[in-house]
Amino acid sequence: MQPQQQPVAEPQVRAIEWRGDSLRLLDQRLLPGEESYIDCSDAGEVAQAIRSMAVHGAPAIGISAAYGIALSARRLGQSDDWVKALEADFALLEATRPTAMNLAWALRMMRERLQRLQAGADVVEELARAAISIHESDLEANRTMGKLGMQLIRRHHKTRQRLLTHCNAGALASSGYGTALGVVRAAHDAGLVERVYIDETRPGLQGARLTAWELAREGIPAVLNVDSAAGHLMKTMDITWVIVGAERIAANGDVISRMGTYALSILAMHHGLRFMVVAPSSTIDLALEVGDDAPLEEGDPDELLIVGNRRLDAGVPAFNCGFDVTPADLVDAIVTEKGVVERPDAGKIADLMSHRHLH
Repeated sequence: MQPQQQPVAEPQVRAIEWRGDSLRLLDQRLLPGEESYIDCSDAGEVAQAIRSMAVHGAPAIGISAAYGIALSARRLGQSDDWVKALEADFALLEATRPTAMNLAWALRMMRERLQRLQAGADVVEELARAAISIHESDLEANRTMGKLGMQLIRRHHKTRQRLLTHCNAGALASSGYGTALGVVRAAHDAGLVERVYIDETRPGLQGARLTAWELAREGIPAVLNVDSAAGHLMKTMDITWVIVGAERIAANGDVISRMGTYALSILAMHHGLRFMVVAPSSTIDLALEVGDDAPLEEGDPDELLIVGNRRLDAGVPAFNCGFDVTPADLVDAIVTEKGVVERPDAGKIADLMSHRHLH
């Protein structure tokens, strides 16, 4: 999509805003108490925002990194060898979040656009256009996924449902509508949501701070719960769907997502709930055969050891792995903008990515 064309509908939350010569990011570390913004003028500042979790969520990270490259080109202004001149910034951004597939995908799109440019092209303007296209396309994809996921819920359940979600896969984690929360939004608009149960998502509390903030702003009925209450809630509260996002999806349909997702999938299977993963097709890594081969980032142990202003020191080390792997056979459906894959496996994922599987 070219940036001069009619833009898609205004997103509910503007966590990423391109300003031509800078990138404005909502500092999600401060939510819900404070809405503060970070202005980035080069790739280094964008990389720091990603590393520090000021921006989070695989799609949002990819979009931000694409703008980081556009900012690098604008800062340079001109070069005899653009590929060489920007390579260090590509590498810097790629290293910030190795688990997030959308980061690698977005930077690959930017690199390919750079390599395709003809002699005499306005490189600065073309790279800005490429980043804008990635941003706008993600918003369109989110809305498509929302509709497809809503239709899947309606197909199985005609009445209002109780849903459970983990971490934050909403407008804040994407271009402005959301993946998992995009489905929740679409289902709510269709009259299919009675209540959303929000896992707090320790240790970063993305559910308590971000998902709760988003749903409250939009008047979607929701309640916050501790992560360890999920099994009890599934047993007692007539929840029908678990709906989550993903950082990366392997070629066989295994899902890499925020720590705790795997446990939810097992609980969902035991209690007879359906388990939906919502992510753009750029999250699928066909080069990753199985999920267990994916890099899983570890967070700072202090995230576990510092509670409020108090440091816990019981004399044992802390293990803070940020992501886990949910096997494909525990996933009822993967929803992408290309279509829906139910009971995913390698063949169905390959068909989806070659456009043969459209739901």
